[in-house]
Amino acid sequence: MRSSCLHLAIVALGLVAFSPPSRGADRLFVTPAFAASDADRAARVRALAADVHAFFEEHARSNHIPGVAYGVVVDGALVVSGGLGFANLEQKIPATPNSVFRVASMTKSFTAMSVLRLRDAGRLDLDRPASKYLPELRRLPLPTTDAPAITLRHLLTHGAGFPEDNPWGDRQLADTDQELVDLMRSPVWFSNTPGVAYEYSNLGFALLGRTVARVSGTACQRYITRHILGALGMNSTYWEPERVPADRLAHGYRWEDSLWKEETLLGDGSFAAMGGMFSTVEDFARYAAFHLTAWPPRDATESPVLRRSSLREMHHPWRVSGLNARGRDSANAPCPSMSAYGYGLAWGQDCHERVRIGHSGGLPGFGSQWRILPEYGLGIVGLGNVTYAGFNGVNTKVLEFLIDRAHLEPRILPASPILQERATGLIQLLPDWKDAETSGIFAENFFPDNPIEALRTTARELFAKAGTIQSTDAPVAENQLRGTVVLHGTKADLEVYFTLTPENPPLIQEFDIREKPRTQATP
Repeated sequence: MRSSCLHLAIVALGLVAFSPPSRGADRLFVTPAFAASDADRAARVRALAADVHAFFEEHARSNHIPGVAYGVVVDGALVVSGGLGFANLEQKIPATPNSVFRVASMTKSFTAMSVLRLRDAGRLDLDRPASKYLPELRRLPLPTTDAPAITLRHLLTHGAGFPEDNPWGDRQLADTDQELVDLMRSPVWFSNTPGVAYEYSNLGFALLGRTVARVSGTACQRYITRHILGALGMNSTYWEPERVPADRLAHGYRWEDSLWKEETLLGDGSFAAMGGMFSTVEDFARYAAFHLTAWPPRDATESPVLRRSSLREMHHPWRVSGLNARGRDSANAPCPSMSAYGYGLAWGQDCHERVRIGHSGGLPGFGSQWRILPEYGLGIVGLGNVTYAGFNGVNTKVLEFLIDRAHLEPRILPASPILQERATGLIQLLPDWKDAETSGIFAENFFPDNPIEALRTTARELFAKAGTIQSTDAPVAENQLRGTVVLHGTKADLEVYFTLTPENPPLIQEFDIREKPRTQATP
């Protein structure tokens, strides 16, 4: 098919005609958005509320959890929530989304957020030695002579070399500041050299909490309450169990000898920054919604709590923590996944390329987890009052169920204006590449890397195989400067891939064309 005929297919599809952009043009950045057909996403999720409740009901039953509260966030709103069982067994007080549970290590991201607030204000540096802010670390012997100084970034990502300390760390929650200082001067032992491995450390976050206190001049708990909780309207979040209204406080239990036995609530102290917070599903839904506002990157007014770029920095997978090559999804199908740690947040990606960000919590008497899927605008919170009640499995099942049954799609990145413009110009040249070398749309490397005769030969062969081109799809963007276009022929479809340079204006630097297999229609 000649270029003139192909041009008709482009015009019929409504793509813009090609004209080279002027140099010095303003930056044009396209924001990903959900498809127009997804306008009623929240309503579709809300319609599945009974199914969501059933998932958590089974989780509570099979894990002997006295009380569970849960919530699902869609596009910044708590659209499904509920409770089951009892927050207080003795007084038969039901668990509800407004019951106050200890959220344990879900506290860590608040501590990390406080560190970044201070960093953004120019009051500390993540890559300076932590001893700059904590004098008790200055004489800490490192495990090897070639070990780097521990930095705040090491502490934020569980890379300082301290040993995993979940059972021990739980019992340090109420330690005084002086006891923490004395511990570091004792001195502590390392399991790794700083900076070489991931190992979960509650001690590391206790030190971050002390850093926040030293730099800000106020206790970490008060700093978080003033600058984060209050600003987000999290008015039912506490540090001291004594301050929680008695009729809303979830008591913690352990399942032992086929009985629930009440656990003593641990106090508030120097380790609070790693896991001391009490909160509700309704409050934590606000927090999850705030994290979702970081995505996608865009031009918009910033929050006074933390700027979006710093939230995304918290979400980034800074330190790899695992690879599950034998993983399975909730349907028990093979689904490898990998995990990493950001700043006070766990990051993961599964075989469906779904990125999840959040954190679990566990202390004597409690277990919890919250999670967001940024590209889906989804969040989930699960809180329970039995020792180390894991919510990872049920939260995964609920999110996958909602994506499937509510037919939720991830955000779509529309093609940027320059990507559309280059796609139109490129396709008009096919298959003969007539005057391509003088078209002005190709980078200086393009024709030295792709001899024009070879380009013509390949394109003509594929166009002959495709037959008459009947329609041309709009470009599908991989990012602002890379994408594909599909040409639909009478006998075959062709896929054109291209990528642009960073120069102004961006020019085509790479190109590929191939036959695109057609999916077989189901009989």
